[in-house]
Amino acid sequence: MNLVLWIAAGLLAAVALTGGISKTFVPKEKLAAAHGGGWTGDAGVGFVKTLGVLELLAAAGLVLPAVVDVAPVLVPVTAACWVLLMVGAMITHGRRGEFMFVVLNLVYLALAAFLAWGRFGPEPFTG
Repeated sequence: MNLVLWIAAGLLAAVALTGGISKTFVPKEKLAAAHGGGWTGDAGVGFVKTLGVLELLAAAGLVLPAVVDVAPVLVPVTAACWVLLMVGAMITHGRRGEFMFVVLNLVYLALAAFLAWGRFGPEPFTG
């Protein structure tokens, strides 16, 4: 179970890192033209950049606390926060009729919920 939770954390961290880099460093106009990025055309630049920074922080929070053994409880806390972020993403894509992205966000939500449950419950990091 521990290995499966690490894999889930790694996958989610990769997703968060990819999304965070693109939202933080790619111009909003280019994001809006990309498949699945149309929602950024309706959002302010500051909002998009803020989401990008939050995703970069999530990428770090999903693995680094456990790797360096400093406040490893932040891993499931970050996973729980990721669940909330995915609810917002699902609502946004659902309103736009982008149901393929709703399903994809649901998969990410399920992984994050599993990670939060696993690290808060049966497989916590203990010192």
